Amino acid sequence: MTFVTLIGASLGIAAAATAGGPPAAEKKPVIDTYHGAKVIDDYRWLEDGDDAAVREWSDTQNAHARDILDKLPNVDAIRARVTEILGAKKVSYGKPSYRNGRIFAIKRQPPKQQPFLIVMTSADDTGTARVLVDPNTIDTSGGTSIDWYIPSPDGNLVAVSLSKGGSESGDVYVYETASGRLVHEVIPRVNGGTAGGDVAWAPNGSGFYYTRYPRTDERPEEDMAFYQQVYFHKLGTPTEKDRYEIGKELPRIAEIQLDVDNQSGRVLATVQYGDSGEFAHYLRTPNGKWRQFSRFGDKIVQAAFAPNDSMILVSRRNAPRGEILRVHIAALDVTKAETIVPQGQDTIVTEFHGAPTVLPTDSRLYVEYQLGGPSEIRVFSYDGSPLAAPRQLPVSAVYGLTHITGDDVLFGNTSFIAPAARYFFDAKTGKTKRTALVSETIVNFDDVRVTREFATSKDGTKIPVNIIMPKTAKLDGSNRCLVTGYGGYNVSLDPYFSSSRRILLDQGVIYAVANLRGGGEYGEQWHRQGNLTNKQNVFDDFKAVLQHMIERGYTSPDKLAIMGGSNGGLLMGAALTQYPELFHTVLSFVGVYDMLRVELSANGAFNIPEYGTVTNPEHFKALHAYSPYHNVKDGVKFPATLFMTGANDPRVDPMQSRKMTARMQAATASNEPILLRTSSDSGHGGGTPLAEQIAESTSMYAFLFAQLGVEFRSGSGK
Repeated sequence: MTFVTLIGASLGIAAAATAGGPPAAEKKPVIDTYHGAKVIDDYRWLEDGDDAAVREWSDTQNAHARDILDKLPNVDAIRARVTEILGAKKVSYGKPSYRNGRIFAIKRQPPKQQPFLIVMTSADDTGTARVLVDPNTIDTSGGTSIDWYIPSPDGNLVAVSLSKGGSESGDVYVYETASGRLVHEVIPRVNGGTAGGDVAWAPNGSGFYYTRYPRTDERPEEDMAFYQQVYFHKLGTPTEKDRYEIGKELPRIAEIQLDVDNQSGRVLATVQYGDSGEFAHYLRTPNGKWRQFSRFGDKIVQAAFAPNDSMILVSRRNAPRGEILRVHIAALDVTKAETIVPQGQDTIVTEFHGAPTVLPTDSRLYVEYQLGGPSEIRVFSYDGSPLAAPRQLPVSAVYGLTHITGDDVLFGNTSFIAPAARYFFDAKTGKTKRTALVSETIVNFDDVRVTREFATSKDGTKIPVNIIMPKTAKLDGSNRCLVTGYGGYNVSLDPYFSSSRRILLDQGVIYAVANLRGGGEYGEQWHRQGNLTNKQNVFDDFKAVLQHMIERGYTSPDKLAIMGGSNGGLLMGAALTQYPELFHTVLSFVGVYDMLRVELSANGAFNIPEYGTVTNPEHFKALHAYSPYHNVKDGVKFPATLFMTGANDPRVDPMQSRKMTARMQAATASNEPILLRTSSDSGHGGGTPLAEQIAESTSMYAFLFAQLGVEFRSGSGK
């Protein structure tokens, strides 16, 4: 346990900004004692975002940062180029679903601030599309966004989670597909930040099962974002009369995903223990009885309904890269499940909040495999025999498997240089066809090449790095370069297309993506080698990638910048405190920096399975050893650093960025700027209005180019 002693009295609000510099943060030391070790925290007072002094300090920091950022060289030209690309009147589509002859999808269409929900009769003809739910009309400020949507089985109704200000705190609204009218009752508190939320319609469309967070007076304030449960809502009835289904026995940090078998009416509840990658599964029979058929620790990481009253399971027990099992529901004995696709050399992708990665159809299994960064779809019969797979782009990412009818599917495919598009695979003919659901862009990458190399980490592990660069670039160490990584939560950094990356390439900047341990690129073993007490491996891997880029002549330390967000922000903080000499500039977004206090934030408990807890002596030792906030050393010449955070972030408390900024500003011996930009219109990233996306990107590019000495060229680079 932690014992806290206040050793510094409050002396008023933070000091005013000195001429030309950021506002100083007063030191108010607090001592924490962990397992006999005393740790001083000078900026504990910056944790309370509701405190007037904290707000004043944060607002002054923000004003200081924006004053500098808005006056950087070429900022107007950079803003114009960012606006030209992000605000281009080019549409893109995402998250399609099929119901009864209709295709639903999310459409993005600048200059609209938020994406919106459409419905059409064919994925090949977007001319039939009709707007169903438009947050831009609901909220003309652009602050309301769609978290997700679920159509009813017949497609006549659609449940939509809407939240405000990037908070991801979503209520569910029901819309009529034919008219677009809001009908029936609003269901409050269905979606949240980390645990998310879900809806699964009853087969007859009379109502739906949904995840529910505590309501007023049901839990103490500190528990209102936890204790997710499942209820059933019958349309046309008050939500107060909704039927409790399951969840009272689940952990505080349970995260629940729901599915319904429309043939039998059975309901599947998949429950993750926080962000641990450990799952338990429950099945509801048509007579209303729930039965648990896997437990945390059983290594069953995915389950799905399959034909002939069976279920498909993905297991990592003795198979860290995953194997596929089949079990009959009548028995539902996981220990007697039949292995139909054994573990191979590559990793079966698992996804919790999102489209299925193992999709059973009438007579086939579609399975996404991770290949160390790139991914691909493979197809099997139910006896495990491999079948012809859809045609896919080389060195690309696949995602969003969507069942249409029979064995036909839609899927997404993209690469670092090919825009995202949805493809239709006709199982009978074996033909793959690109649909009209494509992401339009005003740029191309014909003058760009992508290479994939491997750096060698401290312990000899080979770390993939994907390098996107102009074809004319010479490997003489003269190139500006931006390297990014993540390394956590079993998240794989797949190839992905970004129109705004054109801005970097037009300035001759090389862009590199590192596939670090902690991710899911090579299976659960790869993940476990980079979490809990093994987290230092991630930072060693990233250091090896930076050294690789320097030694191979791609760049040099004075021309090298690094970038990361969220868990990738932790990576930035660790790089800053462990090897700041390797790079010149840092862009760090919504990051985690104080590893001893992160679990105490409103959302922090969900992170314990990934990072550990200070109540465990071994975890504390590892956390304290790498915690960026606690390893900032006075007198170090830190690189130029831009911290960015969102005031409404439900996943990483903005206090993390406040404390890290204060500590680094006090410690640095260099004249390089250390800035904190806080957005009042955003959270962790989801739901950010287009205008704020443009503003954030402008700040980022202007800071990056100014620090790396880039003479901005405003050419289109098309």
